[in-house]
Amino acid sequence: MLQLTYDREEILRVIDKVVRKTMAMDLTWDWPCGVAYYGVTRAYETTGNKEYLDMLVQWADEYIELGLPDWTVNTCAMGHMLITLYEETGNQKYWDIVMSKVDYLQNNALRFGDHVLQHTVSISNDFPEQAWADTLFMAAFFLLRVGSKLKDQEMIQDALNQYYWHIKYLQDPSSGFWYHGYNNVKQDHMSGLFWGRANAWGAYTMSQVKKLLKEWYLYPQCMDVECSLRDQLAALKLVQTENGLWRTVLDDEESYEEVSASCGIAAAMINNGNPLHTKYVQKALKGILNNISEDGRVLGVSGGTAVMKDREGYRNIPKDWIQGWGQGLALAFLSDMLK
Repeated sequence: MLQLTYDREEILRVIDKVVRKTMAMDLTWDWPCGVAYYGVTRAYETTGNKEYLDMLVQWADEYIELGLPDWTVNTCAMGHMLITLYEETGNQKYWDIVMSKVDYLQNNALRFGDHVLQHTVSISNDFPEQAWADTLFMAAFFLLRVGSKLKDQEMIQDALNQYYWHIKYLQDPSSGFWYHGYNNVKQDHMSGLFWGRANAWGAYTMSQVKKLLKEWYLYPQCMDVECSLRDQLAALKLVQTENGLWRTVLDDEESYEEVSASCGIAAAMINNGNPLHTKYVQKALKGILNNISEDGRVLGVSGGTAVMKDREGYRNIPKDWIQGWGQGLALAFLSDMLK
């Protein structure tokens, strides 16, 4: 186990102000909100503060009444919140929406190759036969949560198949880092750069697999997940900055430090539980807390990022605005600190 030192009351105060700022953001039903509200559910589960749950219920009920958008891989990220709302309230309408998202992913979402989910951000065919690391959080991790809850082996296998092929497509075996995306049409990694938040999506979601599957060792793909995460975290610790953070392009010293990636990577280290990572998580905690404002904004978070054409594209993504994914990944990290 990691041997971490922290002020529990301080972290609880920070969680509270981040939750309240997040719930005041007027987010819409899409992936930024999905990641943000996943973080709020983690804060609720960790602190037991029912006010957080009540805020989510009020927001969800209002939005459901107004009407929901079409499903895409990205909008399926909202399913994480809905799982928690159903578990805590027993209201069937939340579970019905969860299962409609599952139905979309299983029967209507665009796929390629070995039944791999194509990353989609709209109802159009935006990125033909492209696999992005983002899909693991938005869809594969969601499918695994639902499959494990229902003990649905077909769904679990589908989710693990997504993990398996995203590892094969996106992880560089030489460095251990993850590329942002893979183009199956051109058989390349497009810009070929190691984007920080892509590595966070990969590491964080892989760190959840053993927690969700009690007999994980009976699934051969879980061995790939375990080894992929091991190699990735061993590489990531070497590019942590003196400030305890990771850069938006991991191995580019001219790229800025990016806080959402840092939260996801550090949370993965906590969940993986390797005691040798204690000092890296401890360092990350200081760096992340230094980037949370008094009013609960997580600072230094890059904007929504497609697979950019080159290094300059990633370097120039703005980081001056509060973002739902920054809020959510920070809450996930801080909640994992207290577990």
